[in-house]
Amino acid sequence: MIYLIVLVLAMAVSLAVVPVMVKVAPHLGMLDKPDARKVHARPIARVGGWGIVIGALTPVIWLLHDQPLYQAYVLGALVLFLFGVWDDARQIGHWPKFLGQILAVGILVFYGGVEVTRLPFLEGPLPPELGRAFTVVALIGVINALNHSDGLDGLAGGESLLSLAAMALLCWLAGGGATLVVALATIGGLLGFLRYNTHPARVFMGDGGSQFLGYTVGFMAIQLVHVVDPRISPAAVALLLGLPVVDILVVLKRRIQERRNWFQATRNHVHHRLLDLGFVHQESVVLIYSFQTLVVAAGVLLRYQPDWLIALVWLAAMISVFLPLNLAERLGWRAPRRATGEGAIQAEVGRLRRSFLVAMPRRFLEIIVPLYLVLGAALAPTVPKDVGLLGAIVAALFVVEPVFTRNLHTTLRRIGIYVILATIVFIPQQIPQVLQGWRGMLQLAFFGLVGLAVAIAVRFSPRRRRVEFESTAMDFLMVFLMFVGLVYGYISGGDPDAALFLVKLIVLWYAAELLFIERRERWNPLTFSALAASVLLAVRSFY
Repeated sequence: MIYLIVLVLAMAVSLAVVPVMVKVAPHLGMLDKPDARKVHARPIARVGGWGIVIGALTPVIWLLHDQPLYQAYVLGALVLFLFGVWDDARQIGHWPKFLGQILAVGILVFYGGVEVTRLPFLEGPLPPELGRAFTVVALIGVINALNHSDGLDGLAGGESLLSLAAMALLCWLAGGGATLVVALATIGGLLGFLRYNTHPARVFMGDGGSQFLGYTVGFMAIQLVHVVDPRISPAAVALLLGLPVVDILVVLKRRIQERRNWFQATRNHVHHRLLDLGFVHQESVVLIYSFQTLVVAAGVLLRYQPDWLIALVWLAAMISVFLPLNLAERLGWRAPRRATGEGAIQAEVGRLRRSFLVAMPRRFLEIIVPLYLVLGAALAPTVPKDVGLLGAIVAALFVVEPVFTRNLHTTLRRIGIYVILATIVFIPQQIPQVLQGWRGMLQLAFFGLVGLAVAIAVRFSPRRRRVEFESTAMDFLMVFLMFVGLVYGYISGGDPDAALFLVKLIVLWYAAELLFIERRERWNPLTFSALAASVLLAVRSFY
C-alpha cells in the first residue's frame, strides 16, 4: 500500500503545484518565448519542473529522510533544481549550468556513495577512483541528454516516464525497497505534470524539470544495476535509457563535424529532424514514444543476457532509427499528408452519433463509475488503517476545497477523485489469485466495457467536447504502458495482478476525466460517490 500512496501523493502534489506556478511565472520572468529553434508560437510558462520536483521529493523526504544515500540524492536534486530555475528565469548560459551539475552529481557520488563499479565487457570491478570519475561524467551526460530532448510537448517527460517505469518494475521484482520509492515518486510527479504538458502544452518543464529527470534516471540506473539487482548486465542500462543518450551523442558528432560550438543549440535532434521531414507534432512524439517503448522493453526482457547480445540489440535498434532518418533526408522524402475528412465523418455518423453513440456511453459511465466507487468501498473484504486514513483525508479535501480559488478547488476535486479511484482499485489486489475463476472474468468484462465506453464517447463526441478531450501523445503513452505491463505480467514471469491493476487504474482515470469534463458542477454523481466512498473507507477502517 505504501507504494501506491507514494505514487498518488507525488501526482497530487504535482497537479496542485503546476497551476499555481503558471500564474506566478510571468512575475518571475519564467516564460519560454518563441524563436527559430522552437515549435511553439506564443510564450509559455517554464515552471512545470516545480511540480515534478516538489511532487517527487515530497514522498522521498517523508519516507527516506534518515538515510544518508537519499539525503545526498535530495540535496543534489535541490542544487540542480535551483540552477535550473535560475536558467529558466535568467538564461545563465552553459558554464554556470555545468557548475550546478557538477555540484549536484558530486554530492551524490562523494557524499551518497553512488558509484559505477563495473562496465560491460570488462572483467572484475573498476578501481574506486576510476569508478567515481566515470560516474560523475556519466551522470552529467544523462542530465544533458534529457535536458536536450525537451523539445516537443510531452517528449522528455514521456521518454523519462517509460525508462522510470521499466526500472520501477525491475526494482519491484527484486524486492522493492527505497529505490522503488524514488522511481514511483518521480513517476507520480511526471504524471501530474504531463496532465498540463501534452500537446498543445499549457506549461513547459524548463531546465529545472528536465535536469532533475536526467539526474534521477541516471541515479536509478546506477542503483538498479550495482545495488538493487547486481545480476542485471550493465549493458542493459543502454537499452533502459533508450534514445535520449544516443540522440545527444549523434548531435555532438554533427556539431564537431560541422565545426560548430559544442554547446550551440541547433535543430539536429531526432524530434527536429522528424518535424523537418513533414511529421506533425503529435506524430513525431508518438514515433519516439514507440521506439523508446521497444528498446526499454528489450532492456527489461534481456536484462540477464550476455553483454554482447544486449549490445547487438542496442546497435540494431539505433541503426533502425538513424539510418532511415539519414536516407530520408538525403532523398528529400516527406511524410504524406491527407485530408482530415471531417465533413465525411460527420455525414457517416449522422443520426447514430447524435443519439446512441453520443448519449449511451456517457449515461453508462455516469452510472457504472460512481457505482463501482461506492460498492468497492462497501464490499472490500478488509480496509487497512492507512487506507482509512487516506479516505479521511480525501473526504476532508472535498469538504474544504470550495474555500480555494476556482482553478485550485477544481484541481483539488480532481485530485480527490483520482486518489479515491486508485485506492478502490488497489484494495482487491490484496486478495490472492484475483485473476482466477469467474471473478476474474467478470473483472475483465467490466473494465473492457468501461474502456470501450470511454473510447466510443471520445471518438463520437460533439465537436466542442472533442476539442476538450482530444487524443494526445499522452494517451498513446498510457496505452504503451498498459501493453508493456500486461505482456510482461502474463508471459515473462511477472505479477499478473500488478499488470491488471495498472490497466484498471488507467481505464478508470480516463473515465473519470471524461465525466469531469461532461459534468462541471461541484456536486454530481461522480463527486458525490467519491465523497461517499472516502467516508465509507474511513469508517470501515476504524470500526
